[in-house]
Amino acid sequence: MDFLWVDFMGKPTWMWLFFIAIVLFLLVLDLGVLHKNSKEIGMAESFAFSAFYITLGVLFGGWIWWQSGPQAGLEYLTGFVIEKSLAMDNIFVIAMIFGYFAIPRAYQHRVLLYGILGVIVLRGIMIAAGAAIVENYHWVLYFFAAFLVFTGVKMLLAGDSQYDVANNPALKLARRFLPVTDKLEGDHFVVRKTDETTGKLKTYMTPLLLALIMVEFVDLVFAVDSIPAIFAITTDPYIVYTSNIFAILGLRALYFALSALIHRFVYLKYSLSVVLIFIGSKIFLADMLGIAKIPPLISLTITLAILAAGIVGSLWATRKAEKPEVIDG
Repeated sequence: MDFLWVDFMGKPTWMWLFFIAIVLFLLVLDLGVLHKNSKEIGMAESFAFSAFYITLGVLFGGWIWWQSGPQAGLEYLTGFVIEKSLAMDNIFVIAMIFGYFAIPRAYQHRVLLYGILGVIVLRGIMIAAGAAIVENYHWVLYFFAAFLVFTGVKMLLAGDSQYDVANNPALKLARRFLPVTDKLEGDHFVVRKTDETTGKLKTYMTPLLLALIMVEFVDLVFAVDSIPAIFAITTDPYIVYTSNIFAILGLRALYFALSALIHRFVYLKYSLSVVLIFIGSKIFLADMLGIAKIPPLISLTITLAILAAGIVGSLWATRKAEKPEVIDG
């Protein structure tokens, strides 16, 4: 059992296996037990599951605090809050994708669940590559920081501009080269149907699979922002990856909990923009002050304050707003 103590990307192998075991258990529980059949998830169930995943993510941060010390624990919690916050912005785009393809709420959970499986793999690859680059080329952190500031300013200036689903390059590419059915085929991603031209059976993609491809593509785009954001907090691959995945694991529950309330969060995008600008400018600010980095507790406090201001301000400004009509296929 000596291999359990072998160092892997800065941590003993057993710590990685412990985390992977938790993630696999949650996925099996979700996919194989709780939601093995397609059904619409209600608001109460969504909030309950969202609270469960947030609590689990925070408890894991407490375990890192106990195992690796207060600084590691605070860095994890800061990363978790940032990733969870950026995931909320992701929800706006996912809602537009489901609306564009007219995906019924009963099938949306299936798309999001398989989307999470792809995210776990893709982010693992991106974080491993990012960690290797940062370890060998420390100056890349300044590039990440400048990119975050640029992205935050761009989001701030863009305001309430909508994501253009129809002109997404991944969607255009899929529709150009792959056979797609005109309508949904239940909760199937692919179906076998007779080709009207040849009379032979042919495999077709369904709009549900196109929605899944779009969700994966959008997460890849968002990862370009979120991964540099956490690397600006810490370069520890274990903290970067675990905080990312715990934040993403609760995205499905968070989506169903908040999708009906999206119209209330009118200032959220602005607060997320300010968070990105703050996280990006921390590295330059630390250099100006002649310190290694801004203390994690200060980073966490300022991040929570910015997000709280955006959420509370949004809910107050829209307290009399009516709920818009939801597209349900």
